[in-house]
Amino acid sequence: MSLTPSTMLPLGTLAPAFQLPDTVSGKTISLQNAHGKIATVIIFICNHCPYVKHIQQKLVEVAKHYQNNGIQFIAISANDVATHPADAPDKMRDEAIKFAYPFPYLYDESQAVAKAYQAACTPDFYVFDAQLKCIYRGRFDDSTPGNGKPVTGNALSAALDAVIAGKPVSNEQLPSVGCNIKWK
Repeated sequence: MSLTPSTMLPLGTLAPAFQLPDTVSGKTISLQNAHGKIATVIIFICNHCPYVKHIQQKLVEVAKHYQNNGIQFIAISANDVATHPADAPDKMRDEAIKFAYPFPYLYDESQAVAKAYQAACTPDFYVFDAQLKCIYRGRFDDSTPGNGKPVTGNALSAALDAVIAGKPVSNEQLPSVGCNIKWK
């Protein structure tokens, strides 16, 4: 594991389009057909990363809460399964079912989508508005494994609360940190 910060995609960037397989339903999901009416949260995660595991339960709670408010969540794993078999699509499906993910968990085998989003770590969070322009990128909160801070999701939640209230999202955004994406 190599501690890696997110690259902080420029605000205003249009969300790159994608079509990826959902590891639970087996259906192909596209951004065009799955984005939210108010906002869309794209998260790069994987199964084995301790930083993802650290926030996993709270992430599910936060996603359920905001999906009831017209915000869509989509999770993507782009790790190389040849070197990290715990992140293979069948294991992704098992993880999504075990934790009752309320969002699709997509597999980016070619890693082209992760590269288009400039994803660098897991977890890596992006929020796009109704026009699919980036309005937030960065961390879930300031809790990491071992730092003793509670997992709250407050950084992501503050951005989503602003969107729901029709207010601008603060430009004070801090990068996420986690395991590097396992590139081929």
